Amino acid sequence: MTLDASEVALRDSIARRGDDLYRDLEAFVAIPTGGRFRAGLDELRGVITTRLAPLSATIALSPGDPRPAWLALPEDPKDDAIPPTALASRLDGAGPRVLLAGHLDTVHDPRGEFHVLTRESATVCRGPGAVDMKGGLVIAIHALESLASLGIGLRWSFILNSDEETGSFHSARHLEDAAREHDVGIALEPATDEGGLVVARMGTGQFRIDTAGRTAHVGRDFGKGVSAVTALARAILDVSAFADVSAGRIVNIGPLVGSRVTNAVPDAASAWGNVRFADDAVQRFLAEKFDTVNSARDAMPRVSVQRAFNRAAKPMTPAVERLALGVREVSESLGRALPFSSTGGVCDGNILQSVGLPTLDTLGVRGGNLHRTDEWVEIPSLVERCQLLAIVLKRVATGALGSC
Repeated sequence: MTLDASEVALRDSIARRGDDLYRDLEAFVAIPTGGRFRAGLDELRGVITTRLAPLSATIALSPGDPRPAWLALPEDPKDDAIPPTALASRLDGAGPRVLLAGHLDTVHDPRGEFHVLTRESATVCRGPGAVDMKGGLVIAIHALESLASLGIGLRWSFILNSDEETGSFHSARHLEDAAREHDVGIALEPATDEGGLVVARMGTGQFRIDTAGRTAHVGRDFGKGVSAVTALARAILDVSAFADVSAGRIVNIGPLVGSRVTNAVPDAASAWGNVRFADDAVQRFLAEKFDTVNSARDAMPRVSVQRAFNRAAKPMTPAVERLALGVREVSESLGRALPFSSTGGVCDGNILQSVGLPTLDTLGVRGGNLHRTDEWVEIPSLVERCQLLAIVLKRVATGALGSC
């Protein structure tokens, strides 16, 4: 399918927005939104919703839900303020309803030295969160503005959360509620390294192992003590044995907390970890295996495991495949190939699709080094991916793309 006249007009209109796209990316990156920095999150949310309101969008803020207390690490900031989730909507008229999903937060220290966008060449710029996902936020705004300027109708909502990088526990309920009210989901995660689409993702979950023992003086009463650290070490080995990459099971254990002294038998220890699973059957298998690690309540030492499998696996369903093929057709009409791939990474697209919304989630910009202090964006992709997104949205509006 070649581009029709309105799509050519969209393409050309966005081509003239290159400088504006870059300036907006520069401005968004300059607002620090990592490390749960509430002031920056509030500022960026306000900037974006202010841009969306003139497109006849209604803006609603919904309070976030608390996440499980056991997820907190000892070094986490003690900030009880839970950020809201914003939903901008323009759903009047008829036709398919598309839900755009973007996250405001990054992983970067708001007080760190990596804090602004720098242009390194005609094709590369670097900045915190530039590719993940402030570039995606920028192209979505310009795509919606371009559609409106050309009088192309679209029923859309844009949901903006502030905790994607920490699991979307605060915003998951709002993502699910919004997904149930739409027909197509598009999450603005960055494109793959090849500039393509991820069509399938593993699911993920968090867990924590706690062990309890009995303290004692190491020199005088060692035999009376029961080491929680030793019990934790055994539990870690047991849990690590659940991993089998070939079977779609990944189990990783990271932060550890035990005793702070060497001359007392430790009576408490903890470890936090992350799992990835290929499908629902693997998720159930892991849940059952984790439950076997728990000891009796009166055991000594005592072992307990808490878990939250918060993002289901995201397979390539027939509806997702139809959408992906439709996006590929648009990309090829614009002169660019669009390879498909799968990944163990997760995003809010997992949440949207888990309640039945067919979702594509790598329609953001091209770049690389996500979560690193040399994160970069391929500057031409600001225009190119905005063109792709806008024409995809136009075809969603007319029912000409995928399952719509």
